[in-house]
Amino acid sequence: MFNPSLIVAGDRRALARLLTHIENTDAVAAEALAWLFPHTGRAHVVGVTGAPGCGKSTLVNELAQILRRAGSTVAILAVDPSSPFTGGALLGDRLRMRGLAGDSGVFIRSAASRGALGGLAHTTADMAAAFDAAGYDKIIVETVGAGQAEVDIASTAHTVLVVESPELGDDVQAIKAGILEIADVLVANKADRPNAENALRALRASVEMMPTSLAWKPPIIQTVATVGQGVVEVAEAVEQHLAYLVSSGERQRREREHLRHELATRLQQLLLDRLVVRVGDGRFNAAVDRIVARQIDPLSAAKQLASET
Repeated sequence: MFNPSLIVAGDRRALARLLTHIENTDAVAAEALAWLFPHTGRAHVVGVTGAPGCGKSTLVNELAQILRRAGSTVAILAVDPSSPFTGGALLGDRLRMRGLAGDSGVFIRSAASRGALGGLAHTTADMAAAFDAAGYDKIIVETVGAGQAEVDIASTAHTVLVVESPELGDDVQAIKAGILEIADVLVANKADRPNAENALRALRASVEMMPTSLAWKPPIIQTVATVGQGVVEVAEAVEQHLAYLVSSGERQRREREHLRHELATRLQQLLLDRLVVRVGDGRFNAAVDRIVARQIDPLSAAKQLASET
């Protein structure tokens, strides 16, 4: 019998077990999360996103150490690509974050994306809630690094760090696919590399194109995360953004939007599951056969099945 009160009491083993239950999406996780929900809503969730190879993990490692020196407890949820064979997190337990090993104020967990798009795992919100209930001050969610589709983090994090680097080979990378619009802090990493100034100019030009009515414009901070250069300034920007969120009422608004998004997502999934059960395998496969035979298009077939249940 799993006791969720152990999570609130700070039992790390119980937290680890709960995270496993959450990944397995079993009944134990649902019951525990329902019990823990009143204990959530206090943590500051920081999302770190950007294209593969831009240095997200190194930045997270350095940022977490700075937050710890400032007295904050830190939970890190690193969403990794899934193994095509086991479905597990391909990079395992984040070997690149050795600098945090042995710190009782830090909890690191890898989660497999398991085919989820947008850079997150299906269970990311639940895992963040578990860390929140466990009393961690900062929850850092590092996305899988799927490139320009990394916008789902905005529905989970209060503060989003978008990491760019001059090695991406595209000076306007940040402008594309909405990635700039979700940024609260822009990090120009690998500032010691060739073309770093070109990437910085592109980011500055992008920010200047943003609406002048915005109360918060993302600062651009140059870093060399491998040696810790500029990461203190990133930590300061994260705290400044939190202060802005609280003073402006934006944090409450974002929290409401996050919960609204989660409710809508869960409702859609529950309704879809019920619909699939009502349709049954026979009718579903028959519809697939008709689509394959080009007798009906997928949208029309879906509408037909929905109307008949």
